[in-house]
Amino acid sequence: MQLGKGVEWTTHICTMLALLREGQGLSVDALAEFFEVPSAYLSKQMQLLRRAGIVESVRGKGGGYRLARSVDEITLLDIVIAIEGPMLAFRCTEIRQNGPCGLKRKDCKRPCEIASAFAVAEQTYRDALAAKTLASIMQEAAANSTPEHMLDIANWVSEQVS
Repeated sequence: MQLGKGVEWTTHICTMLALLREGQGLSVDALAEFFEVPSAYLSKQMQLLRRAGIVESVRGKGGGYRLARSVDEITLLDIVIAIEGPMLAFRCTEIRQNGPCGLKRKDCKRPCEIASAFAVAEQTYRDALAAKTLASIMQEAAANSTPEHMLDIANWVSEQVS
């Protein structure tokens, strides 16, 4: 399974938006510049986050995007589903019913063992993402960063909204 770039980008973006004060927003162009990613593509990803209720757009002076919920209420799974969609990574097509030795549909009373194994793995993956909030990611990032780097980021954000 491979997640698209949009998941990485928007997760980083959400941690930036968490630094904003009430009523402030950051433009897509500013966010794209900060991370050196294409603004047009990022704009599409931000619309997906907005539709999912993770961010909201603010018009006017100081406008742009801001988080729509608390960092404690936004999980990595929320972001993945917003960007990639709710579909499971593995989709069983019942090929065990194909070919010269294929099972008859009536004989497939239990789920395919392969599909069951992937379902367990997918649930474990989703549970792990659901347990990880933006707040916990931000705490880990702050602990693994220097105070100077954190101050640089805070100053950059402050300059963008002034």
